[in-house]
Amino acid sequence: MHYQLIEDQLSLNNLCEQLAKAKVLAIDTEFVRTRTLYAKLGLLQVCDGELLALIDPLAIDDLSPFWQLLTNANITKVLHACSEDLEVFLTAGNCQPINLIDSQIMMSFLGHGLSLGYAAMVKHFTDIELDKSESRTDWIRRPLTDKQLAYASADVEHLFFLYPKLLAQLTESGFLAYAKLETQSMIDKKFTPVVESEMYLNIKMSWRLNPKQLNSLKYLASWRFQQAQKRDLPIGFVAKDHTLMALAQSNPVSVGAMLNLEGAEALDIRHKGKAMLAVLNQADKAGISTYPEKINRLDEYPGYKQIFKKVKAFLVNVGEQNGLAIENIASKKQINQFLTWQFDLNGARNIDNKVELLSSWRDELFGQDLLAFTKQGYK
Repeated sequence: MHYQLIEDQLSLNNLCEQLAKAKVLAIDTEFVRTRTLYAKLGLLQVCDGELLALIDPLAIDDLSPFWQLLTNANITKVLHACSEDLEVFLTAGNCQPINLIDSQIMMSFLGHGLSLGYAAMVKHFTDIELDKSESRTDWIRRPLTDKQLAYASADVEHLFFLYPKLLAQLTESGFLAYAKLETQSMIDKKFTPVVESEMYLNIKMSWRLNPKQLNSLKYLASWRFQQAQKRDLPIGFVAKDHTLMALAQSNPVSVGAMLNLEGAEALDIRHKGKAMLAVLNQADKAGISTYPEKINRLDEYPGYKQIFKKVKAFLVNVGEQNGLAIENIASKKQINQFLTWQFDLNGARNIDNKVELLSSWRDELFGQDLLAFTKQGYK
């Protein structure tokens, strides 16, 4: 298919007016994310089977006609491996898509694993080898070459025409509803706001710290995230995890003392030492009653390894009975989340987080059986 390059507001408005009549749209984005916290949108690709358009977001001020397509419930939007595209929709358009399905997730329910690439999917169905040589293009740089634009157009052209095959196979397998729910779960996660005060929990080895040290880490992690947002920098560019850990552990009283800490990155201290010292002083003023509780490790829970194996074996069996691979049923992270809730570690039952194995289609498929299995002592 020949593509249209959309580089002005009137052309975008006309295009989106036409696309609003479509039943299905294949969509993709190209972006750059090397030295920024947020991805920089470089190109939007869309295909309805008759029109294939490449929209230049750097040339057009108002992309709202396109975002309206994403929120139009009458149009099915198909994207492949859309996790990062969703971040782009959030940060560039503040737009949460409706009626979207991920073809990578669809392929996973057809037995192709969780991370099948777009080119591999196209090859599987059509035997066409896509040229991926432009995958590392700087999509913000202009002008884009004909080769780059052709590469970008292929990302939606094949997707549109493969979608009916995927839909037919998934409908026949009985897993279409699961693929839709799994896509929606990914959208919900991406659009759940970051809880700044809990970011310290994502730092490795934080379980080693006592409540006072955890309080310092909490303040530092929150400050770092605010800095990353303000300056649009990757979090690690503000300060490394191991720097924050070293400072939280030792609570140094001067920048000079910081430079002598094992594990602290010298560059972090030179650039941000004074600011981090101020954050530590602020943390010191917090009342002891506000300190986080010490983190209990799941793998130190009595009998954890054996219990994990038994729960995984139970879930493997559920998968076999229903024609699903274990990776579709549950990841290690999801099993650990369930066990953390089951053992009520770190007050997990009081936290308003969905236990994924007891939510959506998983709950419907095996949730009650899993709870009964655990009540019987994993027998």
